[in-house]
Amino acid sequence: MRNTNCMSDYSEVQHGFGILNRFFVDSVKSKSFTEVLDDCFPGVAAEAIAAFDSSWSDIRLNSYIACLSEHQDSEDQNGRLSMWRAFGGTATRIGIVLSIPYSSLSILALNLTFSPVAYLSEAGAHNVLEEVIGNVRDNRGFLQSIGRDALVRLVFMTILSGVLCLKHEGFKEEREWRAIYAPKRWPSRLIESSIEVVAGVPQAVYKVPLDASVSDQVADLDFTEIFDRLIIGPTSYPRPIYDAFVEELKKAGVANSEERVRVSGIPIRG
Repeated sequence: MRNTNCMSDYSEVQHGFGILNRFFVDSVKSKSFTEVLDDCFPGVAAEAIAAFDSSWSDIRLNSYIACLSEHQDSEDQNGRLSMWRAFGGTATRIGIVLSIPYSSLSILALNLTFSPVAYLSEAGAHNVLEEVIGNVRDNRGFLQSIGRDALVRLVFMTILSGVLCLKHEGFKEEREWRAIYAPKRWPSRLIESSIEVVAGVPQAVYKVPLDASVSDQVADLDFTEIFDRLIIGPTSYPRPIYDAFVEELKKAGVANSEERVRVSGIPIRG
């Protein structure tokens, strides 16, 4: 998991923050948001927004994200051309397909937030927030039943998710999901870090243990359980790469590794 501050010059976090910030500086929209929440408990909106504002520096600098792309059955053999083109540079690219359980207790033990990315224009994102306002209004009784503190946390997480999981609509074919880790806000004793050089930049990298031997708390995310297949991207040397990965997968305990490694047939022209 890499730090969001190192991902690119155009920060994914800053993109989402800008869109939500422009919603809340609009006095009419902000008033509507505040009033509907304060109708549940007075001061809830202000408290949640103040908590977010006080955490913003930590959110911007200490949110670590692992990005995955939702895989379709039709891509089992060749992968997705746009992804082969976009990632990996000139080296041979590898796609690892994982079958992650819909519900996982390991996510709780790891203190991870796992969420799909929303590919929205600014107007689209603001429309979603208007829908949230309507849903709060329609479910006032339920929200009062969960208690004031829980509602403050829920509002905080809604804003946080918007900041961390909004992406320009032009990237929607990526079908990205994000696993988000916040070591200072919500640390997990199971996740360790090291300093790695990524694209020439030394940085902290947090490592999710996909290994049941580390703890039975992550058993349903053990690599041998969630590994589906490995697709070797377009390359001039498919056979040695195939043999190497089959051997390493056998060492990792993956059954039937020969049948689970594929070579993409997509040609990529320079």
